[in-house]
Amino acid sequence: MQIVQFSCLKKIYVFFIIILVSTSCFAQNQSQSLSGTSTFWSHVRFGGGLGLGITNGGFNASVSPSAIYQFNEQFASGASATFNYAKYKEDKRTAYGGSILSLYNPVHFLQISAELEQLRVNQRFDLGTTIIEENYWSPALFIGLGYTSNLVTVGIRYDVLFDNNKSIYAGAWMPFVRIYL
Repeated sequence: MQIVQFSCLKKIYVFFIIILVSTSCFAQNQSQSLSGTSTFWSHVRFGGGLGLGITNGGFNASVSPSAIYQFNEQFASGASATFNYAKYKEDKRTAYGGSILSLYNPVHFLQISAELEQLRVNQRFDLGTTIIEENYWSPALFIGLGYTSNLVTVGIRYDVLFDNNKSIYAGAWMPFVRIYL
């Protein structure tokens, strides 16, 4: 019964992300100033995020510089590069990759986010007498909710695709801090 409910929840999240990204894409407006030059760069914001996950015996931290295009006061979309480090007891994982993200502010202080991330994972397991190394690609699909004050957003996000055996993250829930200038 729980598997069926979780599968339905995944479909709802994926549908929500598609709507969010579609709305952002259609909201794009190639405005120009009176001189005819594009004002594209005036709508680009640079910044990024920091992630931290702590669990019993585990630690995870990530740094994600990014750039977003601010379509209007409510919608923004962009891309991010990611570097991640995780350690659980004697096991270590590093990951690098990128993501695409969409941000929606229904009111000025509340931010809803969706982010599709693809990471290259390099991990090392120490089994005492044997060391196992693995390299693979790992997707993550985050749905987040945050409080925005000026240029900073603080919140929590959930990885809908979290896999306890393959994910770089210590858990599906992860707090975040985003700053865009």
